[in-house]
Amino acid sequence: MAPTHYQTLGVPPTAPPADIKRAYRRLVVQFHPDKHGGDARFEEQFKTVSVAYRVLSDAGRRATYDFQLAQARRRAEDDRRRQQFRPASQHVYGVPMPAPVPLRTRRPAGTRERHYQSIPKQRVRFTRQDYMLLGGIIGLIALFGLVITLSLNRWASQVNSEKAQQAFGRGEWSAAVSLANQSLSFRAGFAPALRLRGEVAELVHQRPAQALPDYELALRTEQNPGVRARLHYRSGRCLARLRQPRAAERRFSQALKLNPQLARAYLARAETRLLDLGQVPAALADLDRGLALLGGQPVLWRYVQLRGAALAHLGRLAEARRDYDAVLAAWPRSGRTCFLLGRLAQQEGNPAAACAFFRRALALNYAYAAATGAAECQERATSEWARQKR
Repeated sequence: MAPTHYQTLGVPPTAPPADIKRAYRRLVVQFHPDKHGGDARFEEQFKTVSVAYRVLSDAGRRATYDFQLAQARRRAEDDRRRQQFRPASQHVYGVPMPAPVPLRTRRPAGTRERHYQSIPKQRVRFTRQDYMLLGGIIGLIALFGLVITLSLNRWASQVNSEKAQQAFGRGEWSAAVSLANQSLSFRAGFAPALRLRGEVAELVHQRPAQALPDYELALRTEQNPGVRARLHYRSGRCLARLRQPRAAERRFSQALKLNPQLARAYLARAETRLLDLGQVPAALADLDRGLALLGGQPVLWRYVQLRGAALAHLGRLAEARRDYDAVLAAWPRSGRTCFLLGRLAQQEGNPAAACAFFRRALALNYAYAAATGAAECQERATSEWARQKR
């Protein structure tokens, strides 16, 4: 038999780790190939010592190895014992012996002699405990089937929802809605599928009335505060487009209560407060907060334009002009900004500049300027022409 790791290191099986380590260091120095000119015999001995130390230096590996040695010793002992005893049909010198003659017995008893034939057959009766046990087994089987069905439905719903998200990311709107519907067929009220279907209806098909019920249902089951905040924000956007500014403002406020860092909720609430509710100071505060939270994100110039309108309404004309100029620099073909600059020039008492901005807004196809600012400029030009004629 091959030597054991203990024999390789020259230590007893009960040796402590310190003795094993000292023996290993001594043998490594003794059998290192560099000391023997690269002799293959010493290299093999060096590897054997390394393997033995790797096993015995680790407590877990050493315990496993000791168990294997004990098993090997037990098997060797069993083999030795089996070799000591020979079968009864074999001679001590290996000469085969005849098989033993079976004992003679009487013939098997007939059916008439069998005593159990006289035992009357008993009718099987179920007790109350038997019925309870049977009912419990059936109930457990039904419960197990229900758990398996629910688990499979949840898994299928999750898979279809993930596929719908991927289709939405690729711009495949019909496929995304179809997969979301399949997800909801397996698990009604699954919030991710409802939210995705609502976003397709709102953002792609421009149907806020169709998207709002999906957002409402998703809010009933969604537990994540961040996702709930976005659902409140999207519901508020739908309500704002459906001309329900009070309800929209409440939804935006609920979104900001759950996530105070949601910049778009501040901006959307500011738009509702400014354009629909006439709450100019509150709208200006929301605009400042929302634009500050955007940070490194692209600036939404539309809300900078709204902040300029709020500042102009509060009489802070210099700040309003700074916002309008920033929007016009980033968005030169914004007829609305030109119109607002014309209104600002009117507030500053500069009708000539106002008319110039109104004409520029008309040139950029901003139709509202034709009904307001351009008409005023035309009346002013007519009155000046009449005064010069007199």
